[in-house]
Amino acid sequence: MKIAVIPGDGIGPEILAQSMRVLEALRPFDFAFVVDVVPAGACAYEQFGTPLPDATVRAALGADAVLFGCVGDIRYDSLDRELRPEQAILGLRERLGLYASLRQVQINDSLAHLSPLKPELVSGLDIVIVHELSGDVYMGALRGQRVVTEGTWQGQREGFDTMRYTEGEVRRVARVAFETARTRNSRLCSVDKANVLETSKLWRRTVMEVGNDYPDVALTHMYADTAGMELIAQPKAFDTIVTGNLFGDVLADAASGLTGSVALAASVMLGTIGPSLYEAGHGTALDIARKDVANPIASIRAAALLLRHSGGRPDLADRIEGAVRKALKRGFRTADIHRPGTTLVSTQQMGDEIVRAITEP
Repeated sequence: MKIAVIPGDGIGPEILAQSMRVLEALRPFDFAFVVDVVPAGACAYEQFGTPLPDATVRAALGADAVLFGCVGDIRYDSLDRELRPEQAILGLRERLGLYASLRQVQINDSLAHLSPLKPELVSGLDIVIVHELSGDVYMGALRGQRVVTEGTWQGQREGFDTMRYTEGEVRRVARVAFETARTRNSRLCSVDKANVLETSKLWRRTVMEVGNDYPDVALTHMYADTAGMELIAQPKAFDTIVTGNLFGDVLADAASGLTGSVALAASVMLGTIGPSLYEAGHGTALDIARKDVANPIASIRAAALLLRHSGGRPDLADRIEGAVRKALKRGFRTADIHRPGTTLVSTQQMGDEIVRAITEP
């Protein structure tokens, strides 16, 4: 298996180093792989004048999977949009044809007390949020700013974006969601705003049509604002959620927040042109970069997702997840999840404990 590794900026290189240690620990279990490490983000801009060099795109397209760190650096916020570090991940989405993101949010019993919600509301939580990536308001071609020429706000500036979806875009992400639900508890909740948005009316109708092919999956619908409320009030009522780009961006991060740390949930982005991309899904955390204190668990879980979806080794994915649970049950914690009565460890030491758990008989 060939893996393109893109460490990126901030804590990206540190957390991805632990993911690679975990994958290396799996070689004795009949898992062979080669790695191509390539730059993206601020580090690539500094070296090549672009956040996404052509060589990085070629490496990604030539790989079986992409393992991604994180990109971003506030020093470059004033650059033109196409030169900002964050454009690296947006560019990869386009070049790889990434169209669906799956964010899995799990809360082990040993970490339920970290959640901002009561432990009984989140203990044992396991949600997958499937959200579309190629359409919606982020990708609408008609956008910009202009001066209003008539009416109440005449003479003032206004900004505008275009929210749009095609049936095909909705249909393919819906199939991913139904297939995902089938591997879990066969419950799927589609989130939209069909009461006010034309795109959401199309979304709901198309999801229902796709649902006819999955009679074994219980499909429900919920408005986005209600879904946000229910995610807080009774999160365990959800199993698999499917939604559009905008609503999914918000709900996936909100769900991750239920864990008490953004460094615990991993994501996979599925593509049509190239391989899938796996990432921790959090930011660069520049304030703690190169201090060996970042939590690598989300990045390690991204490696587990890679094995499950692209590597064809669900057994090894389960081994990684089991090792993470063991390390946490034994009380090892990085600073973001450390509490009295647990053992504070560094990024490297958390990797040590997870690798040790993997190699145990």
